[in-house]
Amino acid sequence: MYDVVTFGETMLRLTPPNFQRLEQTHSFDVGASGAELNTATGLARLGLRTAWVSRLVDSPLGRMIANKAREQGVDTSHILWAKDGRVGLYYYEMGASTRASQVIYDRVNSAISQLKPGEIDWATILNGARAFHISGITPALSASCAEASKEAVRAAKRFGCVVSMDVNYRARLWSKEAARECITAMLPDVTILFTTLDEASTVFGLNAGPEEVARAIADKWRVPVVAITLRDAPSVLRNVWRSMAFANGTVYTGRTIDLELIDRMGSGDSYDAGFLYGYLTGDVQKAIAYGDGLSAIKHSVPGDYTWVTPAELESQVKNVQTKIQR
Repeated sequence: MYDVVTFGETMLRLTPPNFQRLEQTHSFDVGASGAELNTATGLARLGLRTAWVSRLVDSPLGRMIANKAREQGVDTSHILWAKDGRVGLYYYEMGASTRASQVIYDRVNSAISQLKPGEIDWATILNGARAFHISGITPALSASCAEASKEAVRAAKRFGCVVSMDVNYRARLWSKEAARECITAMLPDVTILFTTLDEASTVFGLNAGPEEVARAIADKWRVPVVAITLRDAPSVLRNVWRSMAFANGTVYTGRTIDLELIDRMGSGDSYDAGFLYGYLTGDVQKAIAYGDGLSAIKHSVPGDYTWVTPAELESQVKNVQTKIQR
């Protein structure tokens, strides 16, 4: 029995070291990166029982991804192993000063994009689970993945799970029209929706402040909890972070956090993990605090995972420490 089950693609992330450009590098730092697995690892490190469901090619690269998930305490026993296909890749060129970071995808025809509805035994996986998490990236991978995602969300709702979805709109994967049609079809079964103001504008056509956008989503699609993350970027390596949530007619807000960025990839997924942890062990206000805290820590850690202990997160939530700890 799991606390949280997540479902989606994980790719290999290739990053030139020391802020090098892709054109100049002679080596890459290699890691595993996928929105739903990132969220699962954050939750596992906080002590929740998590499983990640996906489809991987049975190759050294596929096994590398599964190994990295298990290393973080995530159950990988429900992965579908394919004989043919490939592992998706993405190249992350880290920016600095006035040069923005950029991502280049190489993920077409990855093993999970060939997934079809009916291939995953959701009845076995979700029976007794407390929550299910997916992002808008998974249905964007292919038409069959879109149908498989709808199937998963319906099953999670049927089994009484808290259904969590992060919009995670990726313009390089699908159009805003396709995203709107697919995601809004799933919203009636969603308990918690994570989004940004840019995504709300692009996908839902909502252009207003965060409270108004959250209320509009909650009212139109009957989503019980809508969380919006807000990021200002005065420079590439300095951001200002805050978030809010709307639930049961109440607006919840967290603190504003000044961030010095080491690596921002996976920070939204860490927010989702912290929020879900707080929600499942407390309430919406705790969810906001733990989402903000876990995301803040993630920005200081290279790679997509949040290498953190529960005690470190508790300390971050209660009293931010910037002096050296001896």
